[in-house]
Amino acid sequence: MPVVLTAAERHHLKKMAYGHKTPHQARQRATIVLLAARGRPNARIASQTRIHVDTVRTWRGRFVAGGLPALSDRRRSGRPPSFTPLHDAEVKALACQLPAESGTPLSRWSCPELALEVAARAIAPAISASTVRRLLKADAIKPWQHRSWIFIRDPNFPTKAARMLDL
Repeated sequence: MPVVLTAAERHHLKKMAYGHKTPHQARQRATIVLLAARGRPNARIASQTRIHVDTVRTWRGRFVAGGLPALSDRRRSGRPPSFTPLHDAEVKALACQLPAESGTPLSRWSCPELALEVAARAIAPAISASTVRRLLKADAIKPWQHRSWIFIRDPNFPTKAARMLDL
């Protein structure tokens, strides 16, 4: 497959191939296309770049078929998400509530207890404690570090609290 480059494509590929901040894979792909534009065969490009000949053939073919945009990674399907954004929001809202509000005899939530409560309320399909931890970590929610002011023993608490709030 002959590779013919325009001046703009050549300039862009050189920036990709020699740029210090260019990701490694993008550098390799740009180098493959630049060498192919010089008329080098796939086997020689492979030995020169120490990249497998099948990889060279793939990226050369993709460039010929689609130009510069074809050098980026294709979208991969992957596994669909198990939890919707609504599930995420409901789990986070539950974590922000005190356990006593839901009738749970706890002073603060932990991830395993939150997972059990989410399953009991049927908020989301079966959820693990590690998934709850990951969801909460995304927004820096740490209900297990919540300081409870339920049992205030200091008789001067209202005046001290008022002073703290006036700061």
